[in-house]
Amino acid sequence: MTVLKLRSAGAVRLCLSVLLLLCALGATLASAAINTHNLGARYDASQANISFRVYSSRATRIEVWLYKTPSGAQEVVRYVLTRDAATQVWSKTASVATLKNSYGLTGTVYYGYRAWGPNWTYSSAWTKGSATGFISDVDNSGNRFNPNKLLLDPYALEMSQDPNTPSCTDGTIYASGASHRNKDSGACAPKGIVLAPITVSTGTKPTRALKDDVVYEVHVRGLTKSDTTVPTALRGTYAGAALKAGYLASLGVTAVEFLPVQETQNDSNDVNPTSTAGDNYWGYMTLNYFAPDRRYSSDKTPGGPTREWRAMVKAFHDAGIKVYIDVVYNHTGEGGAWGGSDGLTVYNIQSWRGLDNPTYYSLTSDLKYSWDNTGVGGNYNTRNPIAQNLIIDSLAYWRDSLGVDGFRYDLASVLGNTCQHGCFNFDKMDAGNALNRIVNELPPRAAGGGSGVDHIAEPWAIGGNSYQVGGFPSGWAEWNGKYRDALRKKQNQMGVETVTPGELASRFAGSSDLYGDDGRKPWHSVNFMVAHDGFTLRDLYAYNSKQNNQPWPFGPSDGGDDSNHSWDQAGIAVDQRKAARTGLAFMMLSAGVPMITGGDEMLRTQFGNNNVYNLDSAANWLDWSLDSNETNHQTYTSRLIAFRKAHPALRPLNFYSASDTNGNVMEQLRWFKPDGGVADAAYFNNANNHAIAWRIDGSEFGDPASAIYVAYNGWSGMVNFTLPWPGAGKQWYRVTDTATWNEGPNAVALPGSEAFIGGEWTVYGVQGRSLLLLIAK
Repeated sequence: MTVLKLRSAGAVRLCLSVLLLLCALGATLASAAINTHNLGARYDASQANISFRVYSSRATRIEVWLYKTPSGAQEVVRYVLTRDAATQVWSKTASVATLKNSYGLTGTVYYGYRAWGPNWTYSSAWTKGSATGFISDVDNSGNRFNPNKLLLDPYALEMSQDPNTPSCTDGTIYASGASHRNKDSGACAPKGIVLAPITVSTGTKPTRALKDDVVYEVHVRGLTKSDTTVPTALRGTYAGAALKAGYLASLGVTAVEFLPVQETQNDSNDVNPTSTAGDNYWGYMTLNYFAPDRRYSSDKTPGGPTREWRAMVKAFHDAGIKVYIDVVYNHTGEGGAWGGSDGLTVYNIQSWRGLDNPTYYSLTSDLKYSWDNTGVGGNYNTRNPIAQNLIIDSLAYWRDSLGVDGFRYDLASVLGNTCQHGCFNFDKMDAGNALNRIVNELPPRAAGGGSGVDHIAEPWAIGGNSYQVGGFPSGWAEWNGKYRDALRKKQNQMGVETVTPGELASRFAGSSDLYGDDGRKPWHSVNFMVAHDGFTLRDLYAYNSKQNNQPWPFGPSDGGDDSNHSWDQAGIAVDQRKAARTGLAFMMLSAGVPMITGGDEMLRTQFGNNNVYNLDSAANWLDWSLDSNETNHQTYTSRLIAFRKAHPALRPLNFYSASDTNGNVMEQLRWFKPDGGVADAAYFNNANNHAIAWRIDGSEFGDPASAIYVAYNGWSGMVNFTLPWPGAGKQWYRVTDTATWNEGPNAVALPGSEAFIGGEWTVYGVQGRSLLLLIAK
């Protein structure tokens, strides 16, 4: 009866979820069209005119300032924009002929905005760098207008340069407060670039179902910066990454997931290459949500980053690989408050904050300061419909114009916020949150594949009810942090952390306890042992604690989690490699979508640093000079991926149960104790049991193997497993055993070369902390 009650409750929740999503779809239908207000700067069809359009509900005056050069010069012309009272969109159309003939503005047009509002009123006597019209840095309505700060268009398609450059090192020119408010930022501030249409093809998008993907998370720069097979000028660039498409395809990767590639402050990394202070390598401080980062382009001319990005996407698409990008809509690169003589009144004003602060940011209840639920700056106001529009519009631009197939959303719980100012509350059932708008207006890919977007959440943030693994609405896949933690604990912390065989079984079988109650499926669980944020796969089994205070180039890095569930395997190298093989096998043999981090296939190390966000160094870039152990692990990875792809039973569309035409449940998966007996509740619930095995009936999936058998021994010593029935007329053959005796290039047998083991009741000894994989044939 308990099971029936749980199923009934799940059905109710599913119905409510579907109902609310349908309501949300109807509610947002009018805004479902992309960028309905044509925000941004665009040429018309004849390229005879440029329209400038920007949103602000609170400004009293906005001007667009045009420049001949990206930096170091003053404007050549300025125009006053006109406000549409119905839409709060400010606009101006400029004639290209006038710009050329009257102002000598030919070629690329660079632009930015200056805005006035209630806290800084307009006066014709105002000049750059003056306080004329100033009332306060922030008023009781949250306005932070400051005309001394040139503002980047939130809808700019490319940026001219970073805010801080070797010739513009003073970051205080963007700040508010008594010491900084009158500093003019115009000459140094990044400008928007008015782009002419770009026609470089992004190729044909793969339509593969998400359940069939293998995701490879990697940094664009780190992928090739140290790769000597890539031409020097292309290393660390989009063009360089394109040259790795063939390699990733041969590895078996079907989706490459790039760390943030939208513009961020990172050119300053090169100002002092041996210093980590302030370096932004990962890129989680977005300055513009539309522009591909110029630093990763070998062609930095206007339009060059966009063209090179599109060409790279085509290279991956031609290899059958999807392209995902990591997006950061929970905070921006403007950041939160920082110190100085004015304390919390000092904020950077570079874009959104200077145009409409309370629209684009969540604020405290008095509207004076940022509300911070991320730990890295004030929250983006994901509850506001206008701020949501920018999210939707930028996602659609990357999908439609830049060829992206899916998105990983950083700290995605912030997208589920249901209030704007003075609070935070995640509610997946709320029809008006950003989560539901995203999946309604950018439809997810269907279960069986086809067109659509793959939406993947990092389902946590900081504080409140932001930890939401398993708590996202329909249409969302998630990084399954509970999968990672449970398997790490079981593998590395026996006797220290409690993980029952039942929890292991749930994780291996797709985490139905997390995703089955709201209609989601196993493939909504993205299974991972490590990610960019933390240890590498190799380091997870080689260090007991983080090693972040090392000197350059291995550190120092501040922060980093102190609870990694890691273990150095008593310093025994052969056991460390065994553990890495076992951890990788966990993912490739589990229901769900496996994700590996770039370099894990070749045992990459970060030398124990678990927070390398600031290390733009050779120690952090992928090292392609491999020793024999690393080459062997690379082969092991590719063969294990190939095995997964060859066996649909490992990639179930639904959780491991099915019914025949009469409604009778057919057993697709059975769990076993080491002695061959079926695992019951008593065995599953006993945390002192550390060995579990399971048999998948391949015939239910049209699998070439009639059965697949996996045994995991989490004990420290050998455990004998009695094998189950392999099927009528079948015998068991070994694909891999992760034990120390099975190292080398053939640790995973090629199809047809699997070693004969025996039939039912055969006893097989599995080494401590090892995994066995058999197929029946």
